[in-house]
Amino acid sequence: MNLPNSITLTRIFSIPLLIWILSTNRFASTAGEKELLASALFIAASITDGIDGYLARRRGQITTMGMLLDPLADKLLIAAAFVTLVQFNPSLVPAWMAVVIIGREFLVSGLRSIAASEGFTIEASELGKFKMLVQIVSVVAAILDHRWKEWPVYGYYIFPVHWIARVAIWFMVFLSLASAIDYFAAFWSKIDRQVVKRRRRAFVLSRRRKRDVPVT
Repeated sequence: MNLPNSITLTRIFSIPLLIWILSTNRFASTAGEKELLASALFIAASITDGIDGYLARRRGQITTMGMLLDPLADKLLIAAAFVTLVQFNPSLVPAWMAVVIIGREFLVSGLRSIAASEGFTIEASELGKFKMLVQIVSVVAAILDHRWKEWPVYGYYIFPVHWIARVAIWFMVFLSLASAIDYFAAFWSKIDRQVVKRRRRAFVLSRRRKRDVPVT
């Protein structure tokens, strides 16, 4: 077990802890300890997504296990966060939003699996990378919105947590749909080229076979 894979596993192990913090009443208080702890845990888990990949490339420790665990950890973290938010803050995160966001994650995973079976890869797009940033902002803002609608700064309520959370969640839904379409377009274009190559190969082989058949 190398260091990058160990970091990935910590992200997976943080998922049940995040669910427990948001679902339990042990941290219920007027000071917002539950929201702050859950937000810090989610941010730390999200940061490990970049750290493990960077270390794996830098140290030359890219393994089959890591290639399997890393995307799985990402999907589980997002699914757990949004499923829990449906219960934790339903006025801001209705069930249909969670279905769209989580469905996009597993759709992309399915497309990548099919692409791998066909012998090519679908690289992460810039839109998909930007979605990760919006994802962190939307989840953290939705968690904090449960306790604070506005964040007090020096005694003045000038940080609109609620509106940031609402805009980020809707933007997250939009990016999920847009990036899903982007991945599907990349997949379709590559699979179409694969089909064309196969047809050309089959045509060339059939011509060769006809040419090699002896005339009697």
